[in-house]
Amino acid sequence: MQRLFGTVCGLSLGISGAAWADSAPAVVVELYTSQGCSACPPADELLAQLADDPRVLALALHVDYWDYIGWTDHFGQAAFTARQKDYARVAGSRMLYTPQFIIDGSERVEGNQPTRVQALIAQQLGSADPDLTLTREGDKIHVQAAAATLAQPVQVQVVRFRPEMTVEIERGENAGKSIAYRNIVTDWQVVGDWDGKAPLDLQAPAAGQDRTVVILQAPGPGAVVAAERLN
Repeated sequence: MQRLFGTVCGLSLGISGAAWADSAPAVVVELYTSQGCSACPPADELLAQLADDPRVLALALHVDYWDYIGWTDHFGQAAFTARQKDYARVAGSRMLYTPQFIIDGSERVEGNQPTRVQALIAQQLGSADPDLTLTREGDKIHVQAAAATLAQPVQVQVVRFRPEMTVEIERGENAGKSIAYRNIVTDWQVVGDWDGKAPLDLQAPAAGQDRTVVILQAPGPGAVVAAERLN
């Protein structure tokens, strides 16, 4: 196992009521981060800036693979580590990094590289994506889209996140710091598949106060085809 500290922290992989509709499309930016890694706070700050950009859907996925050395992340989930591993396998990489940005499911950026991230976001803006309509219906979300021509079937994913929380870091390279995190993902579920041949029309659970996002993404995980947030 290798660990790289400084620019990035890395870990080697063993790979062989009333209803409303108020949504807005955006480029999906995933940040894989950890509260114990000293390279992550600058990337967390970049994600916070992106979270204020209406053209961007910025999502922080906290991983758990540094927990074994006592750097427990308050928001870390094994499911997010597994998702990052899947991205690494698709890319043919044997390494996991914190921090790492994934832009629209297809571009990887290790470390905090604002110029590179912004350039990749700009490349994705204005793409002809299917129009998603999201409607809150009690404890469920209603997802709709007109029939569309897709290169391959996509997965319909419902993502829940908390807009902001501040944490006092107790262990790891950031011990003693107080860090405000933005758009902290709490749940990421595949709720269906869609081939685009017929209109998309489904309901999915979305109880609680966490914000809701729907993402259409090629399996793999692959490229994001469309994303919409329920405001």
